[in-house]
Amino acid sequence: MKLQRSSGILLHPTSLPGPYGIGDIGPAAHQWLDDLAAADCKLWQVLPLCPTGYADSPYQCFSTFAGNPYLTSPDLLLEEGLVSSEELAACPEFPEEAVDYGPVIRWKLSLLDTAFGRFQGGGFRRLHQDFETFRASNRDWLEDFALFMALKDLYNLKPWTEWPAPLRDRDSLQLQKARTTYAEDLTRHAFRQFLFFRQWKALRARAAEIDIKIIGDLPIFVAHDSADVWANKELFYLDDAGQPSVMSGVPPDYFSETGQLWGNPLYRWEAHEQTDYAWWLSRFRAVFKLVDVVRVDHFRGFVDYWEVPGGAENAIEGRWLPGPGAPFLQRVVDELGDLPIIAEDLGEINPEVYEVRDQFNLPGMKILQFAFDGGLTNDFLPHHYPANCIVYTGTHDNDTNFGWWENADEEELQFAREYLGVTGSDISWDLIRAAWRSKANVAITPLQDVLDLPTSARMNFPGTLGGNWVWRMRKEAFSPELQKRLAALNRETHR
Repeated sequence: MKLQRSSGILLHPTSLPGPYGIGDIGPAAHQWLDDLAAADCKLWQVLPLCPTGYADSPYQCFSTFAGNPYLTSPDLLLEEGLVSSEELAACPEFPEEAVDYGPVIRWKLSLLDTAFGRFQGGGFRRLHQDFETFRASNRDWLEDFALFMALKDLYNLKPWTEWPAPLRDRDSLQLQKARTTYAEDLTRHAFRQFLFFRQWKALRARAAEIDIKIIGDLPIFVAHDSADVWANKELFYLDDAGQPSVMSGVPPDYFSETGQLWGNPLYRWEAHEQTDYAWWLSRFRAVFKLVDVVRVDHFRGFVDYWEVPGGAENAIEGRWLPGPGAPFLQRVVDELGDLPIIAEDLGEINPEVYEVRDQFNLPGMKILQFAFDGGLTNDFLPHHYPANCIVYTGTHDNDTNFGWWENADEEELQFAREYLGVTGSDISWDLIRAAWRSKANVAITPLQDVLDLPTSARMNFPGTLGGNWVWRMRKEAFSPELQKRLAALNRETHR
């Protein structure tokens, strides 16, 4: 895959402005697309859109196939007649610049239950027809997911490994009994998914109308406490109680001295191969229904992956093992065609990862903030970039440009001043300009850098719990003046 010379902004929908405590995919998201178009940007990059679980991370979700119901727009529910203006007016006063997930989730789910009750109460004939069509066409993942969520509700959100053994182990008679007993709850969870996908489909259609492509994000691993693992245990390394016998992570790197222990169960790749990679093919099909291009997070895991023993406290003790490699990706290509994939190829990388990436002509990633230590041989310096790559000023895991500049050591700062030919007084935009002027086909920056925000606006601190994924933009922050400034840079750099 080769992307055309273009540019874009990284902004997760949770960060959009609005009165409901969390950004959503309603009017503010449609306005965001118009603002991107006004800035002559052709790409909008988001984080995973799945239902968040542990620590509210979009990289630890209850399903890789489902959508996040917290992103559903109350305003669009009002337009459908599923909620009333009085019910929206009763929304609590939430913080404007950060997501307070606990109260927001409680209110949002209550509102979705109100919408479901009204939907079930009568009328909405066309909506009922659309819902039944949606449910039937997504049955392969939706029924397991809806049952999983209904059981999580029943058992006070406990992980599936703490459910009664017959349900934990998916005894067929007990599963059928649960589907019958909790049929209304399954329908409610399926309806939440219907609303999300209906609203997202309209948003993506609007993006296509104004020639904006959406870049999604696919974590290579899935959460242990997910419908994916519970319904497909044979595809993962688990013990008899369902706990991971080995776990995912990465060894120590520039993000963490003890490595990153993600804790996800690892794939039994031989089991996937025996099914002709059916689960993975379904997963790719599902994500490409939502987005135009996908960034595969931790792409190297297809080539080799870090295995940490189950129960370990950190990721220091582990070993590299081979992944499915090029034969797996060739199977995906044979089934789905050319791969519109960005390979996240950061960190200490086995050269074979680059070989596989290049075999399929996949663009890799360059992070400009990483460029200014190590001298002129640093591969993240723009003069080393191939055309077929994506340059980011930083990602969701980085500090903001402003914060990075405040915290970098003086030697790094001096090299950056000399290399970029700047004083650093406008460092956020200095790095944006350097990325845009590079020969990388695609340049992307987080909105926080466009807004020149400090570390407090950072989206994620890898290896930490709490306080992540909460930043929200102020309404009108991406002003017409900033849009014009970015549009001028896009014209100047032929993006």
